Amino acid sequence: MHSNAPIHTKFYYGWVVVAVAALAVFFSGPGQTYSVSVFIDRYIEEFGWSRSQVSSIYSAATLLSGLCMFFVGWFIDRFGQRRMFVFVSIGLAFACFLNSMVANIAMLFIGFFLIRLFGQGSLTLIPNTLVPQWFILKRGKALSFMAIGGFASSAALPPVNAWLVAQYGWSFTWQVWAVLLLVIFTPLALLFVRNKPEDIGLLPDGRQVRPDLPEEEEIEFEDNWTFKEAVRTKAFWLLLFCVSIPALVNTGITFHLISIFKWNDLSAGSAALVLSLMALVGFPVTLLAGRVLDKVKVNYVLAGIFLGEIIFLLFLFVTKSPWLAIVFGLLWGISGGFERIALTYIWPSYFGRASLGRIKGTATTVMVLGSAFGPLPFGFAYDTFDGYTEILLLTLILPALGIAASLLATKPSRGTA
Repeated sequence: MHSNAPIHTKFYYGWVVVAVAALAVFFSGPGQTYSVSVFIDRYIEEFGWSRSQVSSIYSAATLLSGLCMFFVGWFIDRFGQRRMFVFVSIGLAFACFLNSMVANIAMLFIGFFLIRLFGQGSLTLIPNTLVPQWFILKRGKALSFMAIGGFASSAALPPVNAWLVAQYGWSFTWQVWAVLLLVIFTPLALLFVRNKPEDIGLLPDGRQVRPDLPEEEEIEFEDNWTFKEAVRTKAFWLLLFCVSIPALVNTGITFHLISIFKWNDLSAGSAALVLSLMALVGFPVTLLAGRVLDKVKVNYVLAGIFLGEIIFLLFLFVTKSPWLAIVFGLLWGISGGFERIALTYIWPSYFGRASLGRIKGTATTVMVLGSAFGPLPFGFAYDTFDGYTEILLLTLILPALGIAASLLATKPSRGTA
């Protein structure tokens, strides 16, 4: 049964949905590491906990929340993105209030788990399954605009949090984000989000409804697979392997970047510059990547991303001056910009919109597991060999395998999957 759009626009209503999705990614910020990191030193100072205690609790909470993403994906398919946005944003607001009252290690673990589950996990997974419902031919472009919310969040939250914590304390800062979620995001999601264009009598990409054609023929632009059908395909498992590789590699390098740069006789300031440069470069590259993905087979783009990983990993061996560090940051940022869009784009491109929540939820679980274990081999290798040469050479195997897997992961078709 069709209903009218919440507001009448002269342009396709899907772009309103993209704007709310971008806002959702922005408001996932309180659950992201770039935001939480501002609070860590205050916890250590106030409660006397060790850095390793807080880090271990954060890692365990992240791992547990990641394992829940498959179930979040199932709920998205069952209840729809609109209801999930409302539930999850209220849940994240509650988690922020809980974090404002942390008084012991048990509360810290519960607080970290809830902000990682509702923020870093759910409030990024839901928009990544919502936007592909509204766009097929312009999906890459739409996803690249949605990604603006993520860049804005990672740029704005660290300095805003640092100022709020310095002026008013860490507890008040958590409460601010709780109130902002409830006052701004939750009402907007409830009022303006619809799960798919068909719910309001529209078609993906703003194509016109033709009354002379049955609806089934109108939307036959893609093949919709069930979750059970998808897991029986070779492509599904090859792509799961592919999405785990950037999570492992990027988290491992990011976590140990200051130490890697010190190993190359570079300062911690150079490492910080590289991380900032990555975000600056990643933004325009993401916009370009969306347009490329609408024209080039996505598994070829994925192979190119892995080739880029090999190049920037090799470049780490010669990054021994600040100028070369800048070049490394540019290479890493370009790779990351394409990766951010491609790893979201590929699932609806291959398996359609019907079971996207469960499919993308499974992929998100794999990515979180990869990011949880990524730093471990680098730390172990440094302790064993007193350097990073061996682990960097070993890591090169992963993107090389990724190139092979992505080229083999051709789009499945019925009867040949």
